[in-house]
Amino acid sequence: MGVKYIDVKNDILKKIQTGEYKEGHLIPSEIELAKNYGVSRPTIRQAIGLLVEDNLLERKKRRGTIVSLRKVEQAFTQAIDSFDSQIHAKGCTSKTHVISFQKEVANKEVKNILNSETVYKLVRLRYIDDLPNVYVTTYISCNIFPNLEKYDFAQTSFYSICELYGHKVTTVERELEITTSDATLSDLLQIEPESPLFYFKSKGFDQNGIPVEYSISKYRSDTSKFVFTLKSE
Repeated sequence: MGVKYIDVKNDILKKIQTGEYKEGHLIPSEIELAKNYGVSRPTIRQAIGLLVEDNLLERKKRRGTIVSLRKVEQAFTQAIDSFDSQIHAKGCTSKTHVISFQKEVANKEVKNILNSETVYKLVRLRYIDDLPNVYVTTYISCNIFPNLEKYDFAQTSFYSICELYGHKVTTVERELEITTSDATLSDLLQIEPESPLFYFKSKGFDQNGIPVEYSISKYRSDTSKFVFTLKSE
């Protein structure tokens, strides 16, 4: 006779792999599963525990157990490329929703970084496979990028516009922190309040070392992962 919890674990895994239990959706409760499989709740709990350890299931307080969302490995930390290009290279689809785009007087931090009194502030919500993935606020110097209002940044890459203006981004400095989502960001990213987020600050420079952008990006941690490759001299 096989080990009961292993049999249950393997059957739940099969349902995940075939899509019967879908990503981000609740699986049946422990009581339902125990009844369906004809075993005790501790047996179900043990089977689920193995799948949680394998990052295939995730326990949510006051909700139950859900199928974990697939994490997309992004080249954001290792390459200078557009979001769309990175995501398409992983075989996923992408889209961008522009929340706002306007000129404004730069605050002290942005002014010091971009050496510009006036900046464009571009706020975007970017999706992977129709799921919101990252909330990005980008500040752009008005001194070197006049008349950006004519571009649709839901369809056009900012980096391609940089090249068009003769300011191709060739160097980027990035800082990584971990933060949590507030109520507004949780709603936009479709996550629980106070969920952990990857919080990047990025400064982009052109071939002459001129600062052209300052971006603040907040990525969902449950659908994103970043790999850092280090080499010795």
